[in-house]
Amino acid sequence: MGRGPSVFDSYVAIGDSFTEGLNDELPDGTFRGWADRLAEILADGRAGFQYANLALRGKMMDEILTEQLPIALELKPDLVTVCAGGNDIIVPGADVDAVAARFEAGIAKLRAAGIPVVIFNGPDTKSLSVMHVLRGKVGLYNAHLWAIADRHGAKMVDLWGMDPLHDRRAWSGDRLHFTPEAHRRIALRTAEVLGVPVEADWREPWPETGEPNTWITSRRSDLEWTKVHLLPWIRRQLKGESMGDGLSPKRPQLAPLAPLAPVELPDNAAAS
Repeated sequence: MGRGPSVFDSYVAIGDSFTEGLNDELPDGTFRGWADRLAEILADGRAGFQYANLALRGKMMDEILTEQLPIALELKPDLVTVCAGGNDIIVPGADVDAVAARFEAGIAKLRAAGIPVVIFNGPDTKSLSVMHVLRGKVGLYNAHLWAIADRHGAKMVDLWGMDPLHDRRAWSGDRLHFTPEAHRRIALRTAEVLGVPVEADWREPWPETGEPNTWITSRRSDLEWTKVHLLPWIRRQLKGESMGDGLSPKRPQLAPLAPLAPVELPDNAAAS
């Protein structure tokens, strides 16, 4: 059964790994993610709908604003989604207020161009072992984001308030990225914020398992998680490297929602 026509004929997503779609992996090793899922909802089978996803894993605020935002402004689509700043605020000693100010400058440019904008606040990390220490910084950043949305007439997807994301099954083993089911629910929530009808409910409870809904380190101990995920991240930060080095956006231009041919990279392209 159809959902009715969408008011959006073109959509550009900008941001970091969250918007690229980690860890909602497809059989070919690429990532789908909530933004691709949202684009499918907005397109609703229409051949004329166009979608671009410029997001790349590891991108910091300034990179998103200088590399991705100008493209979105030039394309001037019917919708832009923006999620940025998460990689900035988790750096020890980061000035959350300054990160928020740079974010607001980007949102102001989009809104001044007459482009409808949806932004995302940070999820609640209370249930995540070790990562719960970031909760205060995420909460402070979120307060800024709500104010920015209000000042500039942007819509907000409240990840912090999404109860299904408080379940450990919403999180991948790296404790940074969401599972495919969580990406599906985030896409549904975003469509709801946009007023686009959907045929499923993101609020639906997770299946009963008899296990508590708190993070219990799953298959990895905190020590193993530190070795596999945290220490490599610290090394990249110290070297000024990024997970996205050598990679290109998966959908670099507005195009119909048919899968794009993969971008071939040089043999010596570095990716971590």
